[in-house]
Amino acid sequence: MGIFSRLTDIVNSNVNNILDRAEDPEKIIRLIVQEMEETLVEVRAAAARSIAEKKEIQRNLSRYENAQAEWARKAEVALGKDREDLAKAALAEKAKLAETAEALQAEVDALDEALDRNEADIVKLQDKLREAKAKQKSIKARHETASSRLRVRKQLFDGKIEDAFTRFEHMEKRLDATEGEAEAFDLGRGKSLTEEIAELEAESAIEEELEAMKARLAKGKGSKD
Repeated sequence: MGIFSRLTDIVNSNVNNILDRAEDPEKIIRLIVQEMEETLVEVRAAAARSIAEKKEIQRNLSRYENAQAEWARKAEVALGKDREDLAKAALAEKAKLAETAEALQAEVDALDEALDRNEADIVKLQDKLREAKAKQKSIKARHETASSRLRVRKQLFDGKIEDAFTRFEHMEKRLDATEGEAEAFDLGRGKSLTEEIAELEAESAIEEELEAMKARLAKGKGSKD
C-alpha cells in the first residue's frame, strides 16, 4: 500500500511531518521517494497520451477545415451557375463540418488545459521529489554517522581493549621493578668521606716525598760542583 493515495496528497504532503511519525524514517523516506518517482512516470505518461491525442485531433480538425473550404468553393461554383439549390446544399454540408470542427477544437482546448495542469503537476512533483531525495540523503548520512559512532563506542567499551591496557600497565610495572633493581646495585658504590680524605692524604704524602727527593738531588749536584 502506498503512502499517498493520489497526486494531490504528494503535492500537499509535508515530508518532515510524515517522517516524525514514522518508526523507521529511513524505510519510509525510501518508500516516499519510490512512490513519487512512480507517480512522476505516470503523470508524464498521461501527458504523453494527451499530446498524442491532441495531435490526432488536430490532424482531423485540419481535414475538416479543408473540407469546409472545399464545400464553400463548390457553393460558389453552384451559385455562379445559378444553381442556388446546390449552393445551399453545399453550404449545409459545410455547416455540418463546421459543427464537428468546433467540437474537435473544444477537445483540443480541453487537452491544452489538461496539459497545462499536467505540466504544473510535474513541476510540483519534481520539487517534492528533490525535497524527499535531499531528506533521504540527510537521513542516510545521519545513519552512517550514528553507526560509525556506535562502532567506536563498542570498541572503546570492549573488554579486549580493557584487557590490553591492563596487560600494558602490568608490563610497565615490571619494567619499573627491573629498573629499580638495576639502580639499587649502584647504591653505596660512591666514595665515602673517609675514603676521599684518605686519598687526599695519600696524594699529599706522595707530593712531599717527591719534593724531598728533588731537594736531595739538587743538594747532591751542588756539592759536586
